[in-house]
Amino acid sequence: MSDTAMRHGGGRAGDRYSRQTLFAGIGADGQRRLGGASVTIIGCGAMGSALANNLARAGVGRLRIVDRDFVETNNLQRQTLYDEADAANATPKAVAAAQRLRAVNSSIRVEPVVSDFTADNALDLLDGVDLAMDGTDNFETRYLLNDASLKLGIPWIYSGVIAAYGVSMTVLPGETACLRCAFPERPLPGTTPTCDTAGILNGIVAAIGGVSSTEALKLLVGSDKLAKGIFWMDLWENLTERIELPRQPDCPACGLHEYEYLDSALTEDSATLCGRNAVQVRPTQRGGALDLAELARRLEPLGEVATNEYLLRATLDGYELTVFPDARAIIKGTDEPSVARTIYARYIGA
Repeated sequence: MSDTAMRHGGGRAGDRYSRQTLFAGIGADGQRRLGGASVTIIGCGAMGSALANNLARAGVGRLRIVDRDFVETNNLQRQTLYDEADAANATPKAVAAAQRLRAVNSSIRVEPVVSDFTADNALDLLDGVDLAMDGTDNFETRYLLNDASLKLGIPWIYSGVIAAYGVSMTVLPGETACLRCAFPERPLPGTTPTCDTAGILNGIVAAIGGVSSTEALKLLVGSDKLAKGIFWMDLWENLTERIELPRQPDCPACGLHEYEYLDSALTEDSATLCGRNAVQVRPTQRGGALDLAELARRLEPLGEVATNEYLLRATLDGYELTVFPDARAIIKGTDEPSVARTIYARYIGA
């Protein structure tokens, strides 16, 4: 057996997707389309892991995985691309996901991006792809993704899960309702459940991940079977529902083409992370890459410090700081943004 055949799972290269191409909705032509397709996945926690895993195994030719975070042990209950070694090494999720997916399917291209998805980089991260997928855990990023996708004319799929229920919604610019048609205003903090207050079951991640990734396959092969509106499911109560949702002519985003989240500069320099007792702090001044080695030398006399090529971790005054080359930091040990910003200023700079 040749090395190439072994990399593709043994036997003929076509064997890898044989069960998928037997399905009439895809077939050989659809498989070729998948191989030529490009998808950006924003966020690679629980939902992003499910989406990326399904699309990689289905043979989508190029995956760009964008995530700002690193792997921790409490992720392993539901984030299926990671293992205990990733958590022990604090490997960035985008990097760990790319490593795992390349081992699963060496014939596709996986591009990890360790970064926030912001108004500054949103258009670049979606440029040239056929589809964007939501693996995030907050509405601010989803509204930004909605704006960027509409402006570029790129379809995207909203996926959200909490507790035992979840939703999926496919947005086709100019054809279907967008996220702001469904939710005109961003929910106020404290008005919606979070993983801190409601928890999350891994089964609902797999279920909604399956729904959304199948919608992605339909879209990428050119199927006319795409779902319309919002699909909702509660696994614990054994309930499903599809809600029809017409486009709203006065929708700020898809109706009036006012891209508030894309056009506005980022005003919040910190964000509490769901289920983490941690706050992410962004630098108030953007500059070049942070010299992690130099920062480590400054911090080593003050506490425990460890670095790798992706990040620096330090335990100082009872707080755990994880600092990235773009000068973002995750401050663990508080859920108060003001406290986190104080710690950031004290040890990293204003």
